[in-house]
Amino acid sequence: MSAKKKRLIQPDSGTVAVIGLGRFGGAVAESLVRLGHEVLAIDERAEIVQQWSDRLTHVVQADATDASVLSQLGIGEFDRVVVAIGTDIEASVLTVLAVEEAGVGEIWAKAITAKHGRILHRVGAHHVVYPEAAMGERVAHLVTGRMIDFIEFDDGFAIVKTRPPAEAVGRTLAEAQLRTKYGVTVVGVKRPGEDFTYARPDTSIAEGDLIIVSGPTMQVETFAAIT
Repeated sequence: MSAKKKRLIQPDSGTVAVIGLGRFGGAVAESLVRLGHEVLAIDERAEIVQQWSDRLTHVVQADATDASVLSQLGIGEFDRVVVAIGTDIEASVLTVLAVEEAGVGEIWAKAITAKHGRILHRVGAHHVVYPEAAMGERVAHLVTGRMIDFIEFDDGFAIVKTRPPAEAVGRTLAEAQLRTKYGVTVVGVKRPGEDFTYARPDTSIAEGDLIIVSGPTMQVETFAAIT
């Protein structure tokens, strides 16, 4: 194990450890830093650690499958750890197991298949994400041109950014009754050149507006198809 910085992070409620600095792990680490969190990044590949050493404050070269190494790094003191190891399933599973045994309260782990995800859950991961599958589904929704953005949650609930149907243009949301007709809720409206506004019954819809809509995924998809 070798640290690329003289001091390691002192964990608190705002710190996160990210293990694995591939495309997914690197993006997570950079985003966390941008959001104001301190991040301890770990990867076993020296060249990857070198690449990230100037972009992240705390970067360590270490074998995260080794529980004793994680203990030296103080992983057990972190509230949240992201295991972003992808293609090496054995390393992914062993790392989650080692992190769980260290007593981390919240473990996020990347999976590449459903079976991989089930194993990660069984060895201690609290949250399993499938970035490739999620992005593929998101792109499939966007490529039709009916949605400008699409986010689906685990419980069959989705939020989309789309254009309003013709029947709603020139009317207030109360008059259009979109929730009654389609089972979706308009959360907000973005008019060109103006700030985003939260939707109210008296909010009017104009040509060129973008609307944020939430609801059960199938209803949201049906609604977007008519816009």
